Amino acid sequence: MRHVWILNHYAKHPEVAGGARHFQLARHLPAYGWQATLIAASVDHPSGHQRLGDGEQTRLESCDGVPFLWLRTSSYRGNGGGRMKSMLEYALQAIRPARLAGLERPDLIIGSSVHPFAALAGWWLARRHGVPFVFEVRDLWPQTLVDMGRLREGSPMTRAMRTLETFLYRRARRVLTLLPRARDYIVPRGVPAERVVWLSNGVDLADYPAPSPPSVPTQEMPLTLMYFGGHGEANGLEVLIEAMGRVREACERDGRGLPVQLRLIGEGPAKEALQRQATGLGLDGRWVRFEPPVPKREIPILAQQADAFVITVRDLPRLYRFGISMNKLFDYMAAARPVIIASGAVNDPVADAGAGISVPPEDPAALAEAILALAALSPEERAALGRAGREHMEAAYDYRILAGRLAGVMNDVMEEVR
Repeated sequence: MRHVWILNHYAKHPEVAGGARHFQLARHLPAYGWQATLIAASVDHPSGHQRLGDGEQTRLESCDGVPFLWLRTSSYRGNGGGRMKSMLEYALQAIRPARLAGLERPDLIIGSSVHPFAALAGWWLARRHGVPFVFEVRDLWPQTLVDMGRLREGSPMTRAMRTLETFLYRRARRVLTLLPRARDYIVPRGVPAERVVWLSNGVDLADYPAPSPPSVPTQEMPLTLMYFGGHGEANGLEVLIEAMGRVREACERDGRGLPVQLRLIGEGPAKEALQRQATGLGLDGRWVRFEPPVPKREIPILAQQADAFVITVRDLPRLYRFGISMNKLFDYMAAARPVIIASGAVNDPVADAGAGISVPPEDPAALAEAILALAALSPEERAALGRAGREHMEAAYDYRILAGRLAGVMNDVMEEVR
């Protein structure tokens, strides 16, 4: 059995809310001859929960057979200076020999970004142990920050981060990317095209029970439209709330009663503003419900309570020109429910699967029309859309399949360095 260390500052297990990509991959890697250890920070993002007790600097524990090594970082909330401090602390902790002394020696190391300091620590450790380094790019820093307007092109910070990302690209045996078109960004930075591998997010279909029959909406039991995930700037949920306001107006004008209820499940910095917006639009709890986040392990059961799902993103064509690969989208389709997606990304997984309705981003009128159109479908029509999404996941996006692809990439790298 070969061993891989995966450095991901924000790695999660299914007992907490949020994506668990590396846990899901690691759970299936032993079937392909690899054992993964996930090396993560002790403070959960975005909740700020500190996993370690007073005086604990590290803790090695197992979740469903997957080893997690938690490294102590300072608690913080939000995306300010505390988060940046935590990023640097994590990287510095990871390269301290004493912190990783109890782990079995790796055969290969993966450094995974959201932020590049975690990947830099991965490269440093790979160099120390004399093993190959693989760079996994989940967000294209600094380009994502530039496209979102948080960094200015040409600024000293942007130039420094571009230097760092180019350094990592050129020293990695492989660059893994979650975005289907990210190769268009990475190859011009001096990386041979054959070294860039798309390894999408996915879903563990074994966690999802057989879908229940679709419901028939009534005045007492309207169709349940569900969103779960972050309530932040990039999620575009204010457009969804405005769309629901238009749905309410249309229904009251036509005397149609209450055909659909939106359930928003999750947490984030925009949640309070969204609640105020909903109140201002007359969307009481019958129309829109705000609920707390749930652990990842509970998502498959929660998803069975939905009749359909919705996902929105902001209208940032430069940001999404390399594609999207959102964890929640794979969960939605695994649950065999139709999906409404409001996105201008270069790829459209919902349209590819024939699993729902696609509308432009930041267009509340179009989104409201899509919600009403979905509510007007028969249960059989909604079931057909849901089945199409599920079959799309079964064909290519089950984490058993993706773990095999990752193992194949790592085996190729090991052959190259023999």
